[in-house]
Amino acid sequence: MEATGAREVFKYSLTGDDDEGTPWGFAHDCTGLFTPLKHDYRLVELHGCAPEGGLLAAVDRVGGRHTCAGSAYLNLLDTVGATMGSYFVGDVTVTAVKPSALGKDLVDVTVRLWCQNALPGTAGVWELVRTGQLNRNGLWRSMGPAGRLAWLSVALFSREYRHRTDRDDRAPGHVFSMDGRQIVDADSFYCALGEAVNGPGGYFGWNLDALVDCLRGGWGASPPFTLEWQHSEVGRTRLVRNRALHQGTATFFEVALEIFADHGVEVVLQ
Repeated sequence: MEATGAREVFKYSLTGDDDEGTPWGFAHDCTGLFTPLKHDYRLVELHGCAPEGGLLAAVDRVGGRHTCAGSAYLNLLDTVGATMGSYFVGDVTVTAVKPSALGKDLVDVTVRLWCQNALPGTAGVWELVRTGQLNRNGLWRSMGPAGRLAWLSVALFSREYRHRTDRDDRAPGHVFSMDGRQIVDADSFYCALGEAVNGPGGYFGWNLDALVDCLRGGWGASPPFTLEWQHSEVGRTRLVRNRALHQGTATFFEVALEIFADHGVEVVLQ
């Protein structure tokens, strides 16, 4: 089949894993990406796909041998075609192709691929980013544990896109307020902290090592700064999982406070 250059309404694109980022095509939608891993691989269907490059070559070989296109990046696009975030996908192998009902000269392509970072539950969060609805605090609060992890994943992978016009850290000495009423576990702590520092859907770590990295600057806030932890008793009560600390043990709550103190952050417990 011949490649097409139409791009304007696609939600996904593929680019080859090479220095040039060779275009592999576009798709209106996909299913099977944000699902639990089975044997380390996913079966993904690209709906309304306009294949190019390595993907097009693999499509043309369906029914024969060598239908593995290689590795690529699967990019999520906003309403004007800008990349919001990307996932590395390995061993992209075309298993089926058929004409698509979504447009003339488009096809539905089924591919088998490896992708570690596309977590279940993230599709809906990406749609909030894409449609500009991730615009107020607290949208994560009704989510369960899996949903909060998905939220943090999108917060991380969409961060560069969402802060493309305001990449500088707040000046040292800034005061941030964190609403602690819904902090019931580590992930909800990171959701609330990211929101406090970087606004709705903001990211400021999703594990302790990542928190330390963020406190080194470049992620929205440079120490020294002040964090007002509102309703901190909720966190003190719920963040009780023990963590190794020096030669003893401490709760997650205590470890987080020590990390802040070590990096010049004054935490005001309210």
